[in-house]
Amino acid sequence: MSVLLLVTLALVALTGTATVLVRDPARQLVVAGIFGLALAIMFFAFGAPDVALSQIAVSAVAVPVMALLTLVRFDRDDE
Repeated sequence: MSVLLLVTLALVALTGTATVLVRDPARQLVVAGIFGLALAIMFFAFGAPDVALSQIAVSAVAVPVMALLTLVRFDRDDE
């Protein structure tokens, strides 16, 4: 196994752990977006660029943005 693959696997493990450990929902979404980017880098390193592009579009952009907008909406309704 090459060094690049080991580094990407370590990056995914680190960002996944950080996503679980962060308690603030807004910060957790940002970290989850970074985790999605780490997964995309891993997919690209393993030779699946089509999966990596899908991962970037969904996990790193769409889901965090939609969830942040939902959090903002709930905060506005509480006031």
